[in-house]
Amino acid sequence: MTDTFYKKAQLLDQNDKLAHFKDYFVHEADTIYLDGNSLGKLPQKTIQQTQHLVTHQWGQGLIRSWNNHWIDLPQQTAAKIAKIVGAQEDEIFVGDSTSLNLYKLAFAALKLNEPKKKIVSDNLNFPTDLYILQGLIEQQFQGHSLALVESQDNLTIEEAGFAEVIDNDTSLVLLSHVVFKSAFMYNMARINAIAHQHQALVLWDLSHSVGSVPVHLNDTNADMAVGCTYKYLNGGPGAPAFLYVRKDLQAQLTSPIWAWFGHQAPFDFSLHYQPKQGIQRFATGTPSVLSLSAIGGGVDITLEAGMEALREKSVQQSEFMIELIQNLLVPYGFSIASPLDVSRRGSHISIRHPEGYRISQAMIKPQDGSKIIIPDFRPPDNIRLGIAPLYNTYTELVESIERIRKIVAEEQFSHYSEERPDVT
Repeated sequence: MTDTFYKKAQLLDQNDKLAHFKDYFVHEADTIYLDGNSLGKLPQKTIQQTQHLVTHQWGQGLIRSWNNHWIDLPQQTAAKIAKIVGAQEDEIFVGDSTSLNLYKLAFAALKLNEPKKKIVSDNLNFPTDLYILQGLIEQQFQGHSLALVESQDNLTIEEAGFAEVIDNDTSLVLLSHVVFKSAFMYNMARINAIAHQHQALVLWDLSHSVGSVPVHLNDTNADMAVGCTYKYLNGGPGAPAFLYVRKDLQAQLTSPIWAWFGHQAPFDFSLHYQPKQGIQRFATGTPSVLSLSAIGGGVDITLEAGMEALREKSVQQSEFMIELIQNLLVPYGFSIASPLDVSRRGSHISIRHPEGYRISQAMIKPQDGSKIIIPDFRPPDNIRLGIAPLYNTYTELVESIERIRKIVAEEQFSHYSEERPDVT
């Protein structure tokens, strides 16, 4: 059976119109990387850009490079990201971390709708997003409460549940567009419409969406969003994040952090704060130029490939992977922990097994000379297999699933410890 899958994969690779993008990235022949949903690969272009910045712009230009190269870098990067998420250039701010941006927008939304006391999210959301809401309730909005819509299968959530929970007292709805564990994907337009019926604002976390699935913020009438650039956009570890605010809403929102680069005239050094007009009012301190510049290479590649083409390949690859899992892994005690309906799924597949952690360690640290295969693990027993169409091949998918089958069939996982490092 595996030989049949290999032949199918080879044919798909031969006809893959995005195949050449693999060479845009640094890669090792003995490694299959299936963790682009946590940290994307290093683009070759980024090495060149970063070296030029360090050697020439910083090394030779010194502070002159602020005016010559750096001061407009956030806006230039924002204009590119806007094209990927279906927004206008002046609706995206790039800088700070995803968590900080989420805090800024959640605070601003709650302040604007302060008479309303309910915040709505779900129990599949990324924990940090919920921590931020809990902190806001504890520290600034003590009369507010957080209501979580519950998943019935730990994979998906029916939008109808939000119609029951969102009411006229709802101030803010905060959701991940693509859920981090199962890859369940919300219908953004539908959720926005439900919330807007009650004059509630919606804040989307696009961290597992941007660069993996088409996002249409303007077309779905989205209010606000945040997202990271180091996953499918391949911006590098800890790369600055971005936020989005719909243009007509920007003047109504107040950032909770009044800082230098959010001032209307930062180099006047006025002692009284006056926020910038538009999206730049959400800026804080000095832009992180080194990490900010590293975003460009991956974003340029994404734009060159095109989100529709990337999604088309992602769908084909994820459907192929599910077929592999059903035939080769389910007989060995695995279950699929992602929606089977591709219209409700992002670009990673989660599988479950009681020995999930040790299986993932056997993939990463093979003792029999096999290729290194890098997924990630999420408790209690989820192995996430991230498909990045820019650099993952169909043949790699077959090799990976066959490797997992062999690890379990031969009980190779039994040679690995249950002890977990800080980062899994």
